[in-house]
Amino acid sequence: MQVDNAFYAQSGGVTAVINHTAQAVIETAATDKRIGKVLAGRNGILGALQEALIDTSVVPKSAIKNLAYTPGGVFGSCRYKLKSEQDCQRIIEVFAAHRIKYFFYNGGGDSQDTTHKLAQFSQQVGYPLTCIGIPKTIDNDLPWTDTCPGFGSVAKYVATSIREAALDVQSMAATSTKVFIMEVMGRHSGWIAASSGLAADRPGAAPHIILFPEIPFNQQTFLEKVQYIVQRYHYCTIVVSEGLKTSNGQFLSEADSSDAFGHKQLGGVAPILAHMIKKHLHLKYHWAVLDYLQRSARHIVSAVDLKQAYQLGKTAVQLAMQGKQSVMPIIVRTSNQPYRWHIDSVPLQDVANIEKKLPKKYIRADGFHITPSCKAYLAPLIQGEAYPPYLNGLPNYQPFPCRLVKPKLQPYNLL
Repeated sequence: MQVDNAFYAQSGGVTAVINHTAQAVIETAATDKRIGKVLAGRNGILGALQEALIDTSVVPKSAIKNLAYTPGGVFGSCRYKLKSEQDCQRIIEVFAAHRIKYFFYNGGGDSQDTTHKLAQFSQQVGYPLTCIGIPKTIDNDLPWTDTCPGFGSVAKYVATSIREAALDVQSMAATSTKVFIMEVMGRHSGWIAASSGLAADRPGAAPHIILFPEIPFNQQTFLEKVQYIVQRYHYCTIVVSEGLKTSNGQFLSEADSSDAFGHKQLGGVAPILAHMIKKHLHLKYHWAVLDYLQRSARHIVSAVDLKQAYQLGKTAVQLAMQGKQSVMPIIVRTSNQPYRWHIDSVPLQDVANIEKKLPKKYIRADGFHITPSCKAYLAPLIQGEAYPPYLNGLPNYQPFPCRLVKPKLQPYNLL
């Protein structure tokens, strides 16, 4: 029986549960005698280009188990777009040198595009490489899959944060802060902002206003809404997506830099809204940008999200061993109450570089909140708690031992 190695790597912004997917890949591969070692790329696809391969076979099983409780990406991630056939050829050369015949790339839309391109290139040059994409993104914007690993936990964190912050603001509203603005991630899709709406379980509960990238921002309408909320409830809480746009499609907050895929680096939209409120309504405010906090909060992950993250990694290996090529496992929802789902798969060409926006049916008619159907979709995704082990009052996150295999090729110059 021929025994070949597998390559696994993490790509893009990491999550609180992506390491559990890595654990699933490693553990499932270990049960199939056709796979020798799982070699993980240090810093994503850069690990393949630079021949920086982490040998997971020498890692103690206890450390592999600890991946379930560890946020971030233990192998390192990256935002790197394959620039040429030379990049692809280099990856094939590294894989051939280390008998790698299985490629698992764990990431979002850009990562699925990378996986698909590498599958096409390997076929062109006649190298037998099985390429499987594994979904991951807190933005929840991959098509076909009902949800993306990482999103359920972010949704739980965001809804919890606005509920708790609102109680603080409400306590001080009589003589102090009247408006609190919480900025969340979401460049083009409002899934994360929408998840904050789960906290609004009764009339007047936070968040009072949600601002989505899908709804063009109108300053006058927004300020009138804030004024109305403050008059009625004495305070106002706002959740805004970083990707909020004006009517002409321009981001309300744009910096002058872009990432490797050409995505604009967004600045803080929350302080812009705060300045607007101070200038026109003369109300005292506070604002916060959740930034990395929302995607690294392992202490409050969704148990459903954690389970799905593992199952997708496990299925990815099974698909490869079934001879599937250039596909991505997806979650298919069959019922809301009770919540039921199963795993299927779709071709990567149907996933790569396609963004799933928040449907209009999930946004209230006035554009400032979510609908009951949105809550029905979101609610199952945040269910259950899966706390990490604690030590001395803090989560006990253990460092992961990363041992690189000895390089066999000359160094590669990244252009």
